[in-house]
Amino acid sequence: MKFLSFKVSRGGLWRFLLLVLIILAMNLMATLIVERLEFEVRPNNEDMVHQMIMFSAAVYAGLIAIPFVPGVEVGLVLITMLGSGIVLLVYSCTLAGLMLSFLVGRLIPLSAIVKVVQWLRFSRLERLLKRIEPLAGEERLNFLLEKAPGGALPFLLRHRYLALAVAINLPGNFLVGGGGGIALIAGVSRLFTPQGFLLTIALAVAPVPLAIALFGKDLLG
Repeated sequence: MKFLSFKVSRGGLWRFLLLVLIILAMNLMATLIVERLEFEVRPNNEDMVHQMIMFSAAVYAGLIAIPFVPGVEVGLVLITMLGSGIVLLVYSCTLAGLMLSFLVGRLIPLSAIVKVVQWLRFSRLERLLKRIEPLAGEERLNFLLEKAPGGALPFLLRHRYLALAVAINLPGNFLVGGGGGIALIAGVSRLFTPQGFLLTIALAVAPVPLAIALFGKDLLG
């Protein structure tokens, strides 16, 4: 059995292209939202600014929870406009958004993922998911370890929290869904506890906010 490999039919290819178009449309929408968030801070508009900050923070948490949507740009816009004093709020919203995506993943039955894979006609991946669907967390992990080829994959499965922390910070993780997609996959896998996931992402995303808090927003260039 080839681990996580799949064949794509012509019909599956068209479905995959449709999925890509949907992702591109979501990214365009996120970009438009970021452009609308620009506002000027003046002494006579403090109440409006406070409301805009809270609204922007909620939008940021929602966007970063969505796979393949670069919601982090909203957080950077807020920090650029308002300075390092807003870093704690952005950091908290980052954790909230990723945790939301993780919990949604925990609620999604694997059978729903199987249906999506069937729609995309990824036959081998469909067979793999059907085999692990009835398994519990540790049984699922043991099954994947048995089926995984030699190399780095068994190590990553055994040290999955370390792999999660690396994936969250890895440049180019957009290809696997970005932070929201990684969190969603982690939830769907049932291989992570909510407490372990939260602690891992809290440590994984802390360095950049901490650096900005210490050295100021100029660190963003």
